[in-house]
Amino acid sequence: MNKHNNPGLRSFFAAAFLLSSVCISGTALCTAAAAEQNFSRPTDAQFADSLAYAAAQAKLAGTGAGTSAFTAAPALPVKAGNAAPSFKKVMIIVLENISYKEALAQSFLAGFARQGALLANFSAETHPSQGNYIALTAGTVAGVTSDKPYNLNVRHLGDLLEAKGRTWKVYAQAYPGNCFSGAQSGNYVRKHVPFLSYTNVQKDPRRCAAIADDSGLSPEIAGGKLPDFSLFIPDIRNDGHDTGVDYAGKWLDSYFTPLLKDPAFMKDMLLVITFDEDDKSTATNHIYTALYGSSVLAGSVSNDSYTHYSLLRTIEDTFGLGTLGQNDSTAGPITGVWR
Repeated sequence: MNKHNNPGLRSFFAAAFLLSSVCISGTALCTAAAAEQNFSRPTDAQFADSLAYAAAQAKLAGTGAGTSAFTAAPALPVKAGNAAPSFKKVMIIVLENISYKEALAQSFLAGFARQGALLANFSAETHPSQGNYIALTAGTVAGVTSDKPYNLNVRHLGDLLEAKGRTWKVYAQAYPGNCFSGAQSGNYVRKHVPFLSYTNVQKDPRRCAAIADDSGLSPEIAGGKLPDFSLFIPDIRNDGHDTGVDYAGKWLDSYFTPLLKDPAFMKDMLLVITFDEDDKSTATNHIYTALYGSSVLAGSVSNDSYTHYSLLRTIEDTFGLGTLGQNDSTAGPITGVWR
């Protein structure tokens, strides 16, 4: 019998994958095992993904972790949590065009998921890229079918936040500023910044000023002035679009490692790393998405089906914003990974 088609052995490998836990401190790496967890037999695809994840962890163990930020592994066993999310700020980092399996095999992304919560059945909405950014912030793709500039008269997350007296900002690397509406400038591309497609932002200088490059991030952290919601858009090299997932993962490690260790940044923060879309290798547009922060049940893995709409709904519910009445209104919020 082919060992990969043996249900018992397949469950064993899946259990071993979920029970393994990596912790990184400087260049030292340690492992811990869980004592108890409920397992369901994985599909062939999930089994292959689990092996890819295990391979990434093994690679970490063999090579060291460099500057990786993850410290002690969580106390285990890890069980599904019934708590509601309690984060007070959220930052979403969006990377580009990588399959779930390939992303999960990248060492930084594997470690981030292992020390946070992995949403293992998360799908994007469409191809190409731009419609997914619109979906994440407007609850609908709004008829966006290409990456050309769009001017959309639709309600969006910024509207909901402002209506409740909350703040938002986009940190877009290499953005020229001054409500620049061109399609590209150097390594900056407009198609990855959804708020610039909304006409009620385009026409309002005050709201347009909420879109800036990332040079103000460190001062805002130091001054305790982080917005309630922020979207971090790396440039087209750092997001992996022009360079691949290994480059993006190494950039994430170097840029965000100091922030993950900084209480001024992480206090009450939910940090999300997601992708716009996969590489068109799956029919379901299956993408990596992981959550990290004090409100997250560290080491948890959810196999529930989620999308960018689910992430939007989670933010709306946690902040008490109501919905946009689009696909966010019927999407279920993310559950089972909170503490």
